[in-house]
Amino acid sequence: GDTVRVLARIWVGHTVAVSVRLSGVDAPEIFRPQCPAERDKAREAKAFVEAMLGVGGVTLFDIIPDKYGGRVVARIETPDGEDVGAALLEAGLA
Repeated sequence: GDTVRVLARIWVGHTVAVSVRLSGVDAPEIFRPQCPAERDKAREAKAFVEAMLGVGGVTLFDIIPDKYGGRVVARIETPDGEDVGAALLEAGLA
């Protein structure tokens, strides 16, 4: 729920696939949960984010490198200006 894979257009005709960790949020873990309830909440967070991002192109803001290679930390906004991380927090899923 707090990390998504995007195909980012970095320049005209140039795109890169990158994992983006949502800035300022920490959602429950799917792959190493502490308990079954955490896994269920993680799946709910994932579905929530997928539904938000299903609208099409998004914009990344405040992009910084993550401590893990191959990933960045950023804010993601939907085309209508909704902040995905803030919405996840507001929904009680992070």
